[in-house]
Amino acid sequence: MARIAGVDLPKKKKIGIALTYIYGIGRVTALKILDSSGVDWTKKTETLTADEVNIIRNELENNYKVEGDLRRDVSADIKRLMDIGCYRGFRHRRSMPVRGQRTHTNARVRKGPKKTTIKKKK
Repeated sequence: MARIAGVDLPKKKKIGIALTYIYGIGRVTALKILDSSGVDWTKKTETLTADEVNIIRNELENNYKVEGDLRRDVSADIKRLMDIGCYRGFRHRRSMPVRGQRTHTNARVRKGPKKTTIKKKK
């Protein structure tokens, strides 16, 4: 089992796909990492040698920001937006969509389940 950046990579998947299980690495970045480290992307994770795993791990540590460091930076960026009081920070603080999406009828994921009001009879 390959463990890179604190994540156990799935054994039965190709290494090009398995690297995407690490936060901050997508398909294109995974293929760039494998290309620069000289590992074939069609190899299964379970067939990698220890040397290949170490090469991939060193490539990630030296050239990419992933997992904990990246999560910390993203949360610090959001906190900075909220502290300076800009519009985007205000939207984050109120748990509303940040990038201009419609909120009158949609945005249920961001706003949470509907809060229905009970109308009283007079």
